[in-house]
Parts: sequence; C-alpha cells; structure tokens
Amino acid sequence: MNKRGLESILSIIFLLLITGLSSGCATTNSKEAGIQPNPDPLEPANRAFFGLNESLDKYFMRPVANAYVDVTPQPFRTGVTNFFDNLSYLNVVLNSFLQGKFDQGFSDTFRFVVNSTVGIGGLLDVATPMGMEKHEEDLGQTLAVWGLGQGSYLYIPVQGPNTVRNLPNYATSYFLNPLTYVSGTILFPVAALNIINARANLLEATNIRDEAAVDSYSFTREAYLQRRNYLIYDGNPPMEGYDDIFEDNDDGDVLHIQ
Repeated sequence: MNKRGLESILSIIFLLLITGLSSGCATTNSKEAGIQPNPDPLEPANRAFFGLNESLDKYFMRPVANAYVDVTPQPFRTGVTNFFDNLSYLNVVLNSFLQGKFDQGFSDTFRFVVNSTVGIGGLLDVATPMGMEKHEEDLGQTLAVWGLGQGSYLYIPVQGPNTVRNLPNYATSYFLNPLTYVSGTILFPVAALNIINARANLLEATNIRDEAAVDSYSFTREAYLQRRNYLIYDGNPPMEGYDDIFEDNDDGDVLHIQ
C-alpha cells in the first residue's frame, strides 16, 4: 500500500472515530432518558453492503473455500490458521498492556516469542500446552475499557461486520503485522491464502446461520454485537436491567423493564 492510500484510510478512520464519539455521547444520553438506543441507525446502507458481500460469497468465496477444504488436509489448515493467528498476535500483546492487564500482557508476549521460535514461525501452537493461554484483545476492546461508546454498527464491504469504535483497530492490526513489511511479490499469495483459509474456517458457522436464521442480516448483527460484548467483558458481560426488574417502585409494585 502506498503512502497516499494509507493516509486516505487513516483519514476515513479518523472521521468515523469522530462520528463514534458523537454516537457514544448520544447513546449515553439515551440511556439516561430511559430510551433503548438503536445500535444500527445505518441499517439501509448496511443491508445493501451485506447483500453485496453475500453475493460475492455465494458465487466466489464459498466455492473457493469449499474446494480448499476438499483438497487440503486438516493438519495443514490448522498450521496455516496458527501461522496467521501468530502473525496478528502483536496486536493482542499491545492491547493487553493498554487495558492494564500486565500479567496477561507478559504472558501474551512470551506466547508470541515461543510460538514464533519453537513453534516454527507459529505453524505449531506449542505455547498453549506450556500454560500460555491464547487471548483475544484489540483496540476496539481497549477503547471500550477506556469508556468510548460503541457508535453505530457497520457492515463494511468485503470485510464484514464492525462498529465505529473498532475501526481504529485496522490501523494497529496493519502496522503490528509483520506481513505489512513484506514485499508485494510474496505478500499477494500469502494474503490470498489467509483470506481463503479464514473463509474455510467459517464454513460451518455460516451453514448453521443460513439454516437457522429467518433474517441472515439481523442474525449476523446480533451475533457479532453479542460476541464483541463478551470479549470486552472477558466472558462476563453484565446483565443490563436485571437488577431493575426486581426493584420496587414507590407503590410497592415490581417494575418490569420492557
């Protein structure tokens, strides 16, 4: 990517982050007023991009991923997944520290070093059996921990579901990934393998979604937002409104939050 293209992407991320700050303030005001905020005010545009992605996936990505699974042994696919997970792990390390999880940050650092060396560049996950747990942290989660509102849900062409708050993570993921600094001749086939392998890993999930969901767009959005909430709270998201359900009003009646 040339310098001008990178500057354009960062400019777009900055503008959307400003939008996210505004949305976060609006969300806070809505909660104070007792109004349930709408996480998807851009739904018409998001649905259009979702339809575009679904068409691309149906006629190109899914057939390619199915062919890849048919001709590629599972151990090889596991090694490829481990390799790319390890390449992206420096972003996890950084955000563990930014969230104040220092013990986890040091563990993540050692995990990256061990898998990059003993694990042959990350092809083998030897750190997990050694007690170094794998974590999922990114800049979107860090901004949530710092108190930034989620902002609007976004469905980005080709990329998929996201939120305004998580957009800056594209920048940290880009600069902290060693592949960023590899020449284009080698980068193209490696990046293509990453995309195909990642899509193959999602085949079972998308098949379940297509069978179970009446509205695939809504199903995808809710699953993504719940997953993000789960990650932000390290697997223990708060049950909003739970205490309020059992709170008595002045007349002694139980308040039921709709």
